[in-house]
Amino acid sequence: MNPFPLVLASASPRRLTLLEQIGVTPDSVIASEIDETPLRDESPRLYAIRMARAKSDAIDVAGAFVLAADTVVAAGRRILPKADSESEARQCLTLLSGRRHRVMTAVAVRAPDGRGAERLSESIVTFARLSDDEINAYLATGEWSGKAGGYAIQGKAACFIRALSGSHSNVVGLPLFETARLLRGFGWSLP
Repeated sequence: MNPFPLVLASASPRRLTLLEQIGVTPDSVIASEIDETPLRDESPRLYAIRMARAKSDAIDVAGAFVLAADTVVAAGRRILPKADSESEARQCLTLLSGRRHRVMTAVAVRAPDGRGAERLSESIVTFARLSDDEINAYLATGEWSGKAGGYAIQGKAACFIRALSGSHSNVVGLPLFETARLLRGFGWSLP
């Protein structure tokens, strides 16, 4: 149906599942290896866009569409890490407890002819106030590992969410509306 293959520049199983939800199955999945260190004074929005673009540019597959994304959890101008340790996840959850934060996912598509485009989705998530016991129980699940902001909305952390304004798929890691629009804009056929 589509004349060119599609490469997903991400090792995230969540992004693969989300794409399948809208009928898109990448021909290959190649994780991009880039430096993800934020620049000094870089806003969360610009950081997300820069990372998504860098991830798509890092994959060099001739004659293919490349789709990349980057999700950022931000408390004010502070970019929260992808939690690599329990203490890092605890710090994130303690900071997010009882307050609103923003989740931004930038999506970048590079066409076989070299043209590229990006879109950004932004959602506001409000956490309930979390007790130490709730944080400890969540940390014990291990679900936080490698997740921006130290939580996964599609998992057990869903019970922490008082309110969500915006795209649920954005918070999971790939805003489907923006992704479909980008692909269609380059002539990609979606079911």
